[in-house]
Amino acid sequence: MSENNNDKKNDKKFGKLVESIGKATNRYRRTKKETEESVHKTEKTAKKKTEKSRKMKQVNEGVNIDKLPAISKMRKEVSREIKPRKTAKEVKKPVKGLKIIPLGGLEHIGMNITAFEYEDSIIVVDCGMSFPEDDMLGIDCVIPNVNYLKKNIDKVKGFVITHGHEDHIGALPYILKDINVPVYATRLTVAILESKLSERNMLKTTKRKILKYGQSINLGCFRIEFIRTNHSISDAAALAIYSPVGTIVHTGDFKVDYTPVFGDPIDLQRFGEIGRKGVLALMCESTNVHKPGFTMSERSVGKTFDNIFAENKNNRIIVATFASNVDRVQQIINSAENFGRKVVVDGRSMVNIITIARELGYINLKENTLIDIDQMKDYSDEQLVLITTGSQGEAMAALSRMAASIHKKVSIKPGDTIVFSSTPIPGNEKSVSRVINELYLKGAKVIFQDAHVSGHACQEEIKLMYSLIKPKYSIPIHGEYRHLVRHAELAEDMGIPKENIFILKNGNVLEIKEDSGKVVDQVECKGIMVDGLGIGDVGNAVMRDRQKLSEDGLVIVTFAMEKGSNLMVSDAEIVTKGFIYVKESDTILKEAMNTVNEALIRCQDKGTIERNRIRNEIRDALSDFIWKQTKRSPMIITIITDVEY
Repeated sequence: MSENNNDKKNDKKFGKLVESIGKATNRYRRTKKETEESVHKTEKTAKKKTEKSRKMKQVNEGVNIDKLPAISKMRKEVSREIKPRKTAKEVKKPVKGLKIIPLGGLEHIGMNITAFEYEDSIIVVDCGMSFPEDDMLGIDCVIPNVNYLKKNIDKVKGFVITHGHEDHIGALPYILKDINVPVYATRLTVAILESKLSERNMLKTTKRKILKYGQSINLGCFRIEFIRTNHSISDAAALAIYSPVGTIVHTGDFKVDYTPVFGDPIDLQRFGEIGRKGVLALMCESTNVHKPGFTMSERSVGKTFDNIFAENKNNRIIVATFASNVDRVQQIINSAENFGRKVVVDGRSMVNIITIARELGYINLKENTLIDIDQMKDYSDEQLVLITTGSQGEAMAALSRMAASIHKKVSIKPGDTIVFSSTPIPGNEKSVSRVINELYLKGAKVIFQDAHVSGHACQEEIKLMYSLIKPKYSIPIHGEYRHLVRHAELAEDMGIPKENIFILKNGNVLEIKEDSGKVVDQVECKGIMVDGLGIGDVGNAVMRDRQKLSEDGLVIVTFAMEKGSNLMVSDAEIVTKGFIYVKESDTILKEAMNTVNEALIRCQDKGTIERNRIRNEIRDALSDFIWKQTKRSPMIITIITDVEY
């Protein structure tokens, strides 16, 4: 019975289904019929319009309708010319390349600055200075040439700074005068920059923006994210630069420190997350690329200082380090407090940085630990430790002045323990050695080993960065050319194809796209020398003169002549500087005077009146004489005073 009921229900459902299909079929037939009627009506209307147009053409132009092609044929010919629509992918405009322009930081250590340009947007990462080279006599520092940025000033959106070292922010006070755009950086970096700007009354005219780790800033078509790293200064950051072409990761100066003195370890997790999303290029530092393994933790230096303080309980201790190495200074203070010593800070930059770091909470010390340098006389040697600048042998730094006995308040004496808590920057080795020798001559004990760890990544840390980022392109940065070449080899070992590794030179314009990259141009980038208040007014000619003066000295010939003639109205005099010791060289000077007089007689015999020709005659004659007598080539200047009677 139940089975019959089920069959009836199924029949009923099947009947409803058939009925629904029938209705749908009827609707389809009606729709199809209506569509056909609509198409037929449209074609009929079009035919009438075409026929009317043909008749009008015959009336106006006298055209024979019978000789025109049939309407049906015209429609077919037109229909064959219709092309299919292009897809959105096919009509998409080609993406322009991202330009990466290093204006400094390559082929040498320091002066780091790189511009990133896409269409009408330019951002600049870092703006540092570098130490002068040995042949740059009298030069205080070298800053980057930013003429390219000046020419494209409307495109420049801002400076993005990775950390507060001089080779990354030192040139900003000079450059911001011409390129006054906002500066974006972390808290300590901005505070150090503000100290520099205040000295030049530029605080009101410079816009600064403090960013935290994980924050992003939009500048033109770029978005820049700050990522936590570790370095020898707090608040160091790497940058993830998101552009229309792809993501660029700029590491800045970094190392992997799992036990930093201040703050948290490097954010490796974030680097991995960015790497999984896809990175177009990695710009990774190369300073320690020749060193295998990992860089030691900054905290390990604290134990070294404790040992040094324990071994020198009865001596005055003087520690020279970088002013900006806040974590190092903190550890020196910790050791001083552990051994009951008072701390004296010397050197203008050191005082400024420690003051800023204390205000921001990056340095902690007990209330009475820090004393003024004038209070040193109230304490015995075993109660004192001095933290000073001059670890790089800078001529005017505090430690150099102490070693040269020209410091007004501190004199080196036998028994002092001097600690160099740094390694010489390439190019500064001679200066550092000179200071060390002078300290030894004064009877001091000098420690320059094991009191420093680097703030830069070694090979394994660089490899770790490549493993996390997995970039398509590798662009080694921050180092001399030998560093960049070794970095390129390491990148190739990590699986980056050789054709995707770009070893750039300063001024190269690298254009990269999703599928290609090449150097397309070169811009002006030679460093600008700063001498006192002069910026860029010392060029190659001045440097050659200074070099010549430093090597062979100066000889000045001076005399008076009657205006408009070649008659002498006074005897010639010769003055020398840095050439010979006059008291022991009377014979040479007398013969030199005779040479000058002979040259003047020749000019008179020739009737030479033009002053430049007389100067050249004297210079050539005197130069030949001096070379034959001394094998030296001093700079010779002839001064002629015209006297009118």
